[in-house]
Amino acid sequence: MAMLDRYIALALQIGTHAVSFCKSREEARQRMRENLRRAERAIAGSCAFTVQFSGESPRLIVLPEYFLTGFPMGSAIDQWRDLAALEQDGPEYAGLSAIAQRHGVYLAGNCYEIDPAFAELFFQTCFIIDPSGNVVLRYRRMISLNAPTPFDVWDAYLDLYGEDGVFPVADTPIGRLAAIASEEILYPEIARAHAVRGAEIFVHPTSEAGSNRATAKELARRARAVENIAYVASANSAWLKDIPIPPYSCTGMSKIVDFEGQVLAEAAPGGESMVAHASVDLAGLRARRASAGMTHTLARVPMQAFASTYAGKVMNSGRPLLDDEGKVRIPEKGEFRARLEKDIERLAKAGVL
Repeated sequence: MAMLDRYIALALQIGTHAVSFCKSREEARQRMRENLRRAERAIAGSCAFTVQFSGESPRLIVLPEYFLTGFPMGSAIDQWRDLAALEQDGPEYAGLSAIAQRHGVYLAGNCYEIDPAFAELFFQTCFIIDPSGNVVLRYRRMISLNAPTPFDVWDAYLDLYGEDGVFPVADTPIGRLAAIASEEILYPEIARAHAVRGAEIFVHPTSEAGSNRATAKELARRARAVENIAYVASANSAWLKDIPIPPYSCTGMSKIVDFEGQVLAEAAPGGESMVAHASVDLAGLRARRASAGMTHTLARVPMQAFASTYAGKVMNSGRPLLDDEGKVRIPEKGEFRARLEKDIERLAKAGVL
């Protein structure tokens, strides 16, 4: 694919039949296959319509958070790993790669995934697959209340992937792409860690409460775009079914945000939609990044001034899942929240909270 200065990005709002209460691995895999087939139908239809409407097909399509499975609903780590986590060479990734190839798109999404190096666990993983079917980016969610993260096995993870592997950026013909997982849009450090490595477009798979109000995540999407002179392509669930939560609690708000924080297109709540598609103006973004003015919110940041403050403060003390011999252990149910409670108590005593 030739380098593009402008193209259409689509934040595809689709629903998920969750696997949370499936009784076997095979039943869960069958439901994933059904979710994948539904996703491709939506992708095919959306591509065909945008060609008819605007004369061009999307080059980047972002799918919602855990669109294949839904979320664990309190399952133990090993139970959810066995029920719902994807293998890197498994059939689900093969199916996603085939979809990207058939439709000639960069396909981004989010799933639970097993890393062979930490096979006892799973990570919530944002991926980007290129039009040749190759996975060009894997970003593992760094901040999670209920799932393991790279920070839980930090030393071993760094030894294996390095810091650039923790915050990967894919240099592609449609720009330098990075991923932010769901709730992490609330944490400016995540986006900035990608931006200082060159990221221009943040793909943001999410599954969040739909609202007509300016929610915290909604404000954060626009802030992250402005702070980093970057686009945000954010795809939310249309609905989540086969769980006790009312299905349309997570709905709407899928959108494309430009580097000035303006919402270019947004899907309505209440159903599946391809309305959240808009042109990404890479040439305009790069012109802004080349301009010496007050709007340059990247080059004007005195990072060195903040380094000692960050280095000297321990907010999250970590949830170490490596034993003294460096072997991975499976956390006990409720352990993550208990550690958060201890951190809050410690920070309160120190006068931070």
